[in-house]
Amino acid sequence: MEPQVATLSPPVDSARDHVRGPAVAAVTLVEYGDFQCPYCGEAYPVVHELRERFGAQLRFVFRHMPLPDLHPRAPFAAEAAEAAGAQGRFWEMHDRLFEHQLQLDDDELRGHAEAVGVGDAARFDAELRERVYQARVAEDLESGAHSGVPSTPRFFVNGLIHLGSASYGELVEAIDAELHTSV
Repeated sequence: MEPQVATLSPPVDSARDHVRGPAVAAVTLVEYGDFQCPYCGEAYPVVHELRERFGAQLRFVFRHMPLPDLHPRAPFAAEAAEAAGAQGRFWEMHDRLFEHQLQLDDDELRGHAEAVGVGDAARFDAELRERVYQARVAEDLESGAHSGVPSTPRFFVNGLIHLGSASYGELVEAIDAELHTSV
C-alpha cells in the first residue's frame, strides 16, 4: 500500500485566499508561510523567480502559518498583512514584510502599511489593536494543520504537499512535472 500523501485542505478558494496569477493556470502553488521565519524569507525570492519563469502557467497562493513559539511577532505581522489586504494592499504588504523581516514591532508594522500605500492609517491601527484578523489567520493555521504541514515554509503543488526543499531547483522540478502531467 502506498503511503498517504498530504493534500491541501481546504482547496484554494479565490474568494477567500490571497491569489496571484490566473485562475486557469495549469499549476497552483500554495505556500504556508510565517513572515518572521528566516526560511520563509529565503523562499520569498524563490517564489518570485518561479512566478517570473512560469508566468500565466502558475497561480500562487499564500496562507498564513505563524509559529509564535519560534517567531513571537509572526501572528501580528500576519494580521497586519490582512489589515492591509482589507484596504487592497495584501500583496504589497506581503512583499514588504518578507523584505523587512527584522522590523516587525507595532510601529514598524504601521510604517510598512504607510510605505505600501494603505490609505486609512487609523483603520489599520484600530484593526490591529482590536485583533480583527486574528480569526482569519487562525483559519489558515488550522488549514495547515489539517493539510499535514509540519513546518514553514511548506508548499503544495496542485493540492499535493511538496516534501522536498523550498529550493528553486526542486520547486521547478515539481512544477514542470505537473505541467507535463496536465498536457
